[in-house]
Parts: sequence; C-alpha cells; structure tokens
Amino acid sequence: MRRALLAAAVLLAATLGLIMLLVSPPGQLSILDAAMGGGIGADRPGSAIPFGTHGQTLDVWRPSNAPRTGNPVLIFWYGGGWVAGDRRAYAFAARAYAKAGFVVVMPDYRKVPRIHFPAMLQDGAEAVKWTRDHIAAFGGDPARIGVAGHSAGAYTVAMLALDQRWLRAEGVDPHIIRAAVGLSGPYNFYPFTSKRAIDAFSNAAEPAMTQPIHFARADAPPMLLVTSALDTEVKPHNAYDLAAKLKGLGAPVTVIDYPGLTHEQVAMALSKPFRGKAPVLGDSVGFLREHLR
Repeated sequence: MRRALLAAAVLLAATLGLIMLLVSPPGQLSILDAAMGGGIGADRPGSAIPFGTHGQTLDVWRPSNAPRTGNPVLIFWYGGGWVAGDRRAYAFAARAYAKAGFVVVMPDYRKVPRIHFPAMLQDGAEAVKWTRDHIAAFGGDPARIGVAGHSAGAYTVAMLALDQRWLRAEGVDPHIIRAAVGLSGPYNFYPFTSKRAIDAFSNAAEPAMTQPIHFARADAPPMLLVTSALDTEVKPHNAYDLAAKLKGLGAPVTVIDYPGLTHEQVAMALSKPFRGKAPVLGDSVGFLREHLR
C-alpha cells in the first residue's frame, strides 16, 4: 500500500511539474525543463536566435558529444491552439529528440490575435529556410531534415509537407522535408467549430483551402500521424482522414493510435516521467531514423 501511495505521489508531482512547465514564467522554465526532460545527454548551443522577418526566435539543441557534422535534423513546432505556447516551455521535447541523436530546431511563431492564417505557415517556412542555411554550423546535415509538431504545431508540419507554396515562397525546395511527424494534429477541421479555429482561419478567402487534407499528393514525404482515442480536442478522424487520402494517392503514411492517451498526454509522453504511458518518443524516433538515413 505504501509503495502504491508513493508511486501515485510521484506521478502527481510529475504531472503538476509538467503543467507548471507549460505555464511558468520564463525564468523558471530551465529548472522545470531539467526535471521533465533530464539534464544529461543534450546541449543547447543556440538560444533565442533571430530568424525570419517578424522578430521570431528559435533554439537549437543537439546530442552531447555529437559528431561535428552530419547529424540528422528535426524541426519541432509546439502546440497551443495558435494563440499560446513558447519554445522554452517545450524544451523537454527538444531535449528528448536531441538525446535520441537529432540536432533539433525549436522555433517560435506569431500568435492569434496578432496574426491570422497564413502567417503561422510563413513563420514555419522561414524556420525551414533558416535551418537549411545555418544548421551545418551546429553539426546538422541540411540534406537530412525532418519535421515534427504537436497539435497546432502538427498543422504547420502537415501544411509545410503537403502545400508546397509556403516553402517555395521562401526560395526553399519543398523536397527538403524528408519525413514528417504529426502528433495529435488537426488536418480536416472545416467547417470551423472551435473559437480558436474561427479566430485563426475564418479570415481566409477560401476557408476550406486552409485544410491539409486538400493538399495531399502522391509525392508527399513519408508521414507518421499520431492520434489517440481519448483526444477530445483534436478528434482522431483528422489523422485517419488525411491518411486515407494519402494512401489513396499512393503516398507513404503511417497512423498510430494510442487508445489510452488524451490530447495533452501525447505530448507529455515525450517527457521523461511519462514515457511509460506510451512509446510516442520511441515510435517517432524510429520513423525519423528510417527516413533520415
């Protein structure tokens, strides 16, 4: 009984720690991140690096003692419903992927109500351009770039991987993305029903064309779409709908459904205390390694 109570107390403390991590002031984030992500095995050689044309910044993480050159690269966009989120609060995710062997770029992006569609995609494309041009200085291989994101970040991932306009507008070859991982992402959510989606996308001249599913194509990069049966924020049909469209075109796509996880728990499973809940990190790392050889 005492062991069970102790285990429950540890889990509760970890849960509260992750919640604090996502809402704490910037000055507290590094301490909480170390608790959630573990402080050994990953370094942050670049912090608050400016990129793009609207004052955005990004962080770069890499494995400790990584080779000087040639490491696979992952750009990760965090979630927050297009209105919230901070790269520092998601350092636990960057740290996790860096410890798995990737040079990780974690960019910020502008939020609603300051911006609306398609600004979040333009910011995302500028982050890819920066990565192409500068990641070699951090030991990353610009020929081995994958993208990943959670929730609203997964929306950016899907649109950059499928709708080639945004990268081309930045002078970037869309085929630079060699693999894409979407965690709990919205890909087929028009007509808009949530306030966040309405605020972010209803200004579009053709609202239906804000949806990643409309840009599925046969030559899309390999995609891993992660969903969870208990997700009431972004319903699982988003992943299944996009996967069905891609498969019908002959594009490589994999869906993984973690039935016991909620929307938030998919991201939490990347953090050290919660990896036992589901192999989100291991499954996504395996997929990325396969396609970024």
